[in-house]
Amino acid sequence: MLPRTAEYLGFTSYPPAYLSQDAKGKNLLTGANFASAGSGYYERTAQIYRAITLTQQVAYYKEYQDKVVKMVGKDRANAMFSGGIHLLSAGSSDFIQNYYINPVLNRAYSPDQFSDILMGSFSTFVQNLYGLGVRKIGVTTLPPTGCLPATITLFGGGSNQCVGKLNQDAISFNNKLNTTSQVLQNKLPGLKLVVFDIYHPLLDMVIKPTDQGFFEARKACCGTGTIETSLLCNARSVGTCSNATQYVYWDGYHPSEAANQVIAQDLLEQGFSLIS
Repeated sequence: MLPRTAEYLGFTSYPPAYLSQDAKGKNLLTGANFASAGSGYYERTAQIYRAITLTQQVAYYKEYQDKVVKMVGKDRANAMFSGGIHLLSAGSSDFIQNYYINPVLNRAYSPDQFSDILMGSFSTFVQNLYGLGVRKIGVTTLPPTGCLPATITLFGGGSNQCVGKLNQDAISFNNKLNTTSQVLQNKLPGLKLVVFDIYHPLLDMVIKPTDQGFFEARKACCGTGTIETSLLCNARSVGTCSNATQYVYWDGYHPSEAANQVIAQDLLEQGFSLIS
């Protein structure tokens, strides 16, 4: 959904993945993508899935800054860092792919306690970016995690309905994210920190899919629609639907391109303060 939001902001291309061959020379002046699939606020989540931790992503960002300074000089580079929009989307993997399936973790912490740990990581991350001259940050909430096809399969007990407990955990996390973000804004002069609500627009699509032009909100387009993820899903996968634009979910965890387009329009309205 974040690339779609970039389109609505008028960008014609996306920043290259920082570790890719494209991330060099003048290409870096349009920004870079430091995200890593399967990563999260909790360092161990990333380690389990061999993803890049947030701590390492910040280290790469510092490395990126050094390269930009060498190309355009310190003053112009600092203006780019402070004026650039930095987007963060994390948390779902921490819960769905770690906490809920990790007996050691969910015995040690309640969902509320685990959320507090994640908030500490989020707060540190924002303060580290602020210390590097960043002044515009957008962060997404958790989606309605109990409505993902994968979580309904894994935790729904045979039901075809959203898992209420998981959605409640997501709401609690999102409330803390909003509160923590407000505290950080008050604490850090000049910081614009916008929390993008993806919970409610996605929940609306799940509850009333036909209102947005969708007909399927429980089963995903790819494969069996249960726990497949994007690495295993493509147009040639066995069972992949032929009409993805009518599905809310592409795979067990991710919204379809058509759903992302609807969400991106919502995010654009929420994020005006980042571009003003």
